[in-house]
Amino acid sequence: MNINTNNLVSITEANQNFSKVARLVDESGAAIILKNNVPRYLILEFSRAEKELLAADEDVLMISKRLIEKK
Repeated sequence: MNINTNNLVSITEANQNFSKVARLVDESGAAIILKNNVPRYLILEFSRAEKELLAADEDVLMISKRLIEKK
């Protein structure tokens, strides 16, 4: 996963100015909140999170079908 450094926000800044984090997510699609200079939280638009979950479910389905076909 490539991380754009413009999307990094400290937990202190996120706590004090969450509207800035929300704007950042609106503009770029995601924000990463750092805790002790380590990526800790990922904020995504809800619609993007749903798409990611659907993609993961599809991967599981494809793997399941492949395993069933091998037996």
